[in-house]
Amino acid sequence: MIRFTHVTKHYPRGGPALDDASFHVNRGEFVFLTGPSGAGKSTILKLIYVDERPSQGEVRVAGQSSVTMTKHQIPALRRRLGVIFQDFRLLEDRTAEQNVAFALEVIGTSQQQIGPKVARVLTQVGLAAKATALPHELSGGEQQRVAIARALVNDPLVLLADEPTGNLDDRSTRGIFQLLRDINASGTAVMMATHDLALVKSLDFRTLELNRGKLVFDSGAQYPAPADEFDPPVAGSDAGAQPDAQPGAQPAEPPGEAGAAGDVGEAGEAGGAVAEGGAP
Repeated sequence: MIRFTHVTKHYPRGGPALDDASFHVNRGEFVFLTGPSGAGKSTILKLIYVDERPSQGEVRVAGQSSVTMTKHQIPALRRRLGVIFQDFRLLEDRTAEQNVAFALEVIGTSQQQIGPKVARVLTQVGLAAKATALPHELSGGEQQRVAIARALVNDPLVLLADEPTGNLDDRSTRGIFQLLRDINASGTAVMMATHDLALVKSLDFRTLELNRGKLVFDSGAQYPAPADEFDPPVAGSDAGAQPDAQPGAQPAEPPGEAGAAGDVGEAGEAGGAVAEGGAP
């Protein structure tokens, strides 16, 4: 479902953020991305949801290749992804249910479909009773649950979580991680970037360890991807098609442009396709 082949990513200043990395992630896997700050964890996630393009090598996601993908095909791919960020990226003037609904609104989902979908995912993350609460009325753990609901509302194939528990206390961290395990058990692949080595070592999940841009350890390297693992290419979006929220729900921009999948204003992005607040 995800394959990196000799991928290198350079930025104008400094050394490579990622250096000749090769690995694959199969459908339904739970994978930890570990390593110190600046090791390349966030770069890998950005390459997957096409907030960045590789300088060398190829990234394949759900049948789409970074080599041939056009900017008009990016929104269609992002609809198949969910992205969760450490800082939640919620719209402060919207309730929990409105934040989740935004990821559907930006891709043109009908109002008749939005209500049931939002109710379903808020129930899934344990926040049905807080649907009308504003972000400032929620705890940090509850805000992250809203962000996860936003990332799930489009039924993604894979959930990308960038340090999702970095701003939470121990109790909230345990709750969010258990929620991610439950989501994975339902068939959604999860890739989670984390500094929490104690958590990683306590569990028998696939681990990719990065250091200074290099992939230095892959606990699943001995298991090659099945030949039929990758889905057929995602149908390209027409230039006029409604952009999907980036892993979230915001109109997609060409990789590298400000606002691609990173700004909160793109809240829809962070959750929809990427738990863009739109999951980007």
